[in-house]
Amino acid sequence: MNKLRYLFGVVWLLALSVGFLLVPTAKAQAQADVPLAMVLTADGAVTPTMGEYLARGIRLAEQRDAEVLIFQLNTPGGGVDTMTDIVEIIRGSKIPVVVYVAPRGAIAGSAGTVITLAGHVAAMAPETAIGAASPVGAQGEDIGETMETKVKEILKAQVRSLAEGRGAEAVALAEATIEKATAVSASEALDAGLIDIIANDVHDLLSQLDGFTVETLEGERTLHTANAEVSRMDLTLIEQLLVVLTNPNIVFILLTIGVQSILIELSNPGGWVAGFIGVVCLSLAAYGLGVLPVNWFGLIFLVTAFVLFILDIKAPTHGALTAAGVGSLIVGALVLFNSPATPQFQRVSVPLVIVSSLITGGMFAVALAFAVRAQKTPIRTGRAALVGRVGVVKDEIPALGSGSVQMGGELWSAESAQGVPITPGSRVEVLSVSGIRLRVKKI
Repeated sequence: MNKLRYLFGVVWLLALSVGFLLVPTAKAQAQADVPLAMVLTADGAVTPTMGEYLARGIRLAEQRDAEVLIFQLNTPGGGVDTMTDIVEIIRGSKIPVVVYVAPRGAIAGSAGTVITLAGHVAAMAPETAIGAASPVGAQGEDIGETMETKVKEILKAQVRSLAEGRGAEAVALAEATIEKATAVSASEALDAGLIDIIANDVHDLLSQLDGFTVETLEGERTLHTANAEVSRMDLTLIEQLLVVLTNPNIVFILLTIGVQSILIELSNPGGWVAGFIGVVCLSLAAYGLGVLPVNWFGLIFLVTAFVLFILDIKAPTHGALTAAGVGSLIVGALVLFNSPATPQFQRVSVPLVIVSSLITGGMFAVALAFAVRAQKTPIRTGRAALVGRVGVVKDEIPALGSGSVQMGGELWSAESAQGVPITPGSRVEVLSVSGIRLRVKKI
């Protein structure tokens, strides 16, 4: 009987163990049967960071065998070269990529228009817009009539190839966004066939995508997105930092802080904190300057501004050079970031430039005030520092001889400069110093 109970207990434990093992397996199998939709969110200018983010998302989507990747886009535009790289990334994906202009109020402007058309499916949320894709120079400058014609023709050929499967009206509208900077609403784009879907949100988009057929590198593929599991992939900390560094306001602040820190380090050598901060800030600013459409001529004014600040400290001009430096700093920042052809979203804030320049000028003005005060302050060390000081006579000073005077905590030999005796306890002022003897007068 005991053996039977023991055997029954062993069987019961084995059954429980198998049951616990089977439950997760069944759950995992059930999850594996659910299609996966990965969602990436890109908000801001088209930059290399956006391309790296999308490429990383596509690699992960391929590893996880996702059914679809949704690239939620809200951008005013960006550089043509970066846009071309992103288009290549999308068209080279084995996973269907849906470019979804969202949320409400978002835009796919300029380069964003071409990126949207590059998606295997192009979708927009209500109250969004697309278009205005006319090219400008890589550094924000006018590109000239001949070059503009060449760039436009290349872009028009590119959008024709991307939109040719959407019908003649869609192709004509796509070309108009480049040739005439035409922009349209989501409903207008859908009516023209420029996009495929208008969806309120990601879940509505997935519902409409179910059964949709797309053409990828691996041929036709019918999407099965009903009840798909949504997995969002956010920017990494480094990617978020790089996005911040494409903000012209941040770049200008970093540039200003970096130069000031370097100047502080040079004027007070031996430390390392200011120099380290300066190098880090300038390095971060250099990345932003390499991405933003800047006019490098503005750097001349910025360098001139800081040279004027330094000169005013070394050779004080009562603030004239500092005032000129503030003006040069403002002009330099506006020339650097706010050239006429630079898109509005990539321009530096004028109030920020003015306030920052005034603060910088104020800091150098304070340094100038200390420098002037140091030049006017009487010497407080050595024999020359004794002239003008007041002491008390300890031993009588005769008319033609010498006595002693207590000056602070020291006892000095002294003689009368007026040729009259001075009694002990009298207060005297030092007129001059001869060797180790003071010439004093009674006060």
